[in-house]
Amino acid sequence: MASTDFKDYYAILGVSKGASADEIKKSFRKLAVKYHPDRNPGDKKAEDKFKEISEAYEVLSDTDKRKKYDQFGQYWRQAEQTGGWSPGGANVDFGGFDFSQFANFDEFINELLGRVSSPGGTQNRTYTYRTPTGGTSGYSDFGGFGNFGGFGGQQTPTPTADTEANIRLTFSEAFRGVQKRLSVGNETMDVRIPPGAKPGGRIRIKGKGQGSPYSQQRGDLYLKVELAPHPFFQFEGDNLACEVPITPDEAVLGASIEVPTPDGMVTVKIPAGIRSGQSLRLRGKGWIHSKDGRSDLLVKIAIDTPKNLSVSERELYEKIRSIRTYNPRQNLQNMSI
Repeated sequence: MASTDFKDYYAILGVSKGASADEIKKSFRKLAVKYHPDRNPGDKKAEDKFKEISEAYEVLSDTDKRKKYDQFGQYWRQAEQTGGWSPGGANVDFGGFDFSQFANFDEFINELLGRVSSPGGTQNRTYTYRTPTGGTSGYSDFGGFGNFGGFGGQQTPTPTADTEANIRLTFSEAFRGVQKRLSVGNETMDVRIPPGAKPGGRIRIKGKGQGSPYSQQRGDLYLKVELAPHPFFQFEGDNLACEVPITPDEAVLGASIEVPTPDGMVTVKIPAGIRSGQSLRLRGKGWIHSKDGRSDLLVKIAIDTPKNLSVSERELYEKIRSIRTYNPRQNLQNMSI
């Protein structure tokens, strides 16, 4: 990636480089709601903006990815793919090294290895060979360098070679399933993604892998699933999770509220006296499992205190305060070190 193509994820989310995880999450949610395609039907600019802020949040919300992004700048993805760009997979700290002096990743690698850049270059590819013992061995081809020194070890492969590639899906596509047209190398193919694909999962496409240099057979293509962040739903293990705000009176008295699920809105009963941070489990309203049906949806409660009160509301809250008998800090009276 040329330095002119660099995306400032902090600027995209409107936060400083030292922003906390909560600040990043809050800014993403605000922007995601504003630019979500459902709120801007047919607006290509809003759709592109939503994809951009989702990409930024995916990186900055992940501690490891954010660390690489802060260190390597526009080359962070290559650093992630190669374990820090270090021979033999060792984790080398490049400290304050200025990567901006290189126009692209190939120039950096050429400088690192003392080689002359090959004209045109090639895309990064990862090949995985099945060994006779059933394990795997692999190497990466960086811009035509092939198997150089300690950059992975190529073992003698068996007649077929498997290939791995990433596929990025929205929550909706992964949940319901979708047909995608993919370009892998010089080949274009239509792939059916089954419902319930999960981040980190792999989808096997038979016979679409790398051709073996030792035979005419092709291995399989494995698609590793990546999900774009969703402004409301997140994964918590196999379950889905979300955060729903309620008012103080709903928390005290209990209430029936509408909560979004992957299938649409459902009515949920909030028990009286619920605390902020407690979760309600909606069984069978989570993610699709091919064999076991559906996981659960965990609804985390957040008591949202109003900031702008009407005159009548303020009077009533003051009256409650004057007659209130409950003291949540009673047990702290004798607390000391």
